[in-house]
Amino acid sequence: MNTQPARGMRDILPMDARRRGYVVSIIKDVYERYGFEPLETPAIENIETLTGKYGEEAGGLVFKILKRGAEGKASGVADLALRYDLTVPLARVVAEYKDRLPKFFKRFQIQPVYRAERPGRGRFREFYQCDVDAIGSTSPLVEAEILTAACECYARLGFKDFFIKLNHRGVLMALLDAAKVASELHSDALTAIDKLDKIGREGVMSEMSGRGIKDESARRLLELLDALAHTGSEDVKSFNRIALERLVEFIGDNDAGAQGVENLRRILELCESAGIGERIKVDASLARGLSYYTGAIMEASVPDLTSSIGGGGRYDNLIGMFSKEQIPACGFSIGLERILLVMTEREMFPAEVERGSSAQVMVAIWNDESAGESLRLASELRNEGLRVEVYPNADKLGKQFKYAASREVNFVVVIGDEERATGEVAVKDLRVGEQIRVKRESVAEEIKTRLRNVG
Repeated sequence: MNTQPARGMRDILPMDARRRGYVVSIIKDVYERYGFEPLETPAIENIETLTGKYGEEAGGLVFKILKRGAEGKASGVADLALRYDLTVPLARVVAEYKDRLPKFFKRFQIQPVYRAERPGRGRFREFYQCDVDAIGSTSPLVEAEILTAACECYARLGFKDFFIKLNHRGVLMALLDAAKVASELHSDALTAIDKLDKIGREGVMSEMSGRGIKDESARRLLELLDALAHTGSEDVKSFNRIALERLVEFIGDNDAGAQGVENLRRILELCESAGIGERIKVDASLARGLSYYTGAIMEASVPDLTSSIGGGGRYDNLIGMFSKEQIPACGFSIGLERILLVMTEREMFPAEVERGSSAQVMVAIWNDESAGESLRLASELRNEGLRVEVYPNADKLGKQFKYAASREVNFVVVIGDEERATGEVAVKDLRVGEQIRVKRESVAEEIKTRLRNVG
């Protein structure tokens, strides 16, 4: 029998699970300190909840679940689906429980999502998203605070070279008008532009042509985007200022575009006040493929990685699809899988995460008769806050020490016949090869002192 997981799925073994837990704990801590509350939603949604929310390409990647008939046979009709992201389920939740939620609802959610796409490097069919969203306000302060929280997450994880690209859907639409792209082809143009980093200029030209966009319009659009990407300034603040000035020039009297530029300007000012101005860079080519975005859009990147490590934006019309009331919203999602990939390749995890075992101490078994005493000692050490593993067999001590070393456990403690007679415990520090005898009541403190003083 094939024991591999289904294609695009993974088994998370202990080392990877520790790394994953470390990253999630930092992200969760940051989100909570910004006042965001936890939320969980079902992995399975009614199919109508997800249908028509993502756009043509993304919508085709929704995992559908076939309806079962009376005899348990698949009917060929799908009535349920696995959630594609965490944003649409959030919109459903807000519409369902609006009266029980605060006016300005701030939530974070860390759960797996599912996409029926081709697996690749850092790309899976089941993967975790770490979302943070703010519901109920159109203020650009919302974008600034979400960007600040995202920047703090990346910084605390050890990223020093990240930046977050910022754009606005209104600005993009105005640029499409300036390039004379037909309004009915705007969504097709955005889908093509969203692939610029992956397929390059010629690939985007070919895709837009295949979608019915005139070559002259496609060429003009790419010329505008190229001019906006090369302002001649290396300084981020100066780059952003020049980019906004050029946007005003290119957009002309397009009201929606002008409002978008002003919104970007205000977000940048607030980010500067929050101390993250150097991390935010205007990128007029940023499109974000999902169709529900209505305003500012953002995407986090690190050099030498073509895929983003997070992204999001404002989606003021999505909740209104589930209720009679339009409720503004904005969010950001950190890509956990790509974060883990980059951090592993760059060896960014702390030593304690990379350890072979989560245990700090292993209690050896002297003989079968003393097994109960070893368990009592393990409980005493755990009660003192230490992480303790008990070796299960009364093997030779050499074999037990060797096992502990292979698991990268720091200390092995032994209660032999002599130690029991004197009320002591033998403690071996495997890091330095030293073995001492300590009074039993002092064992935990001795180990904790050594943990503090060495490595």
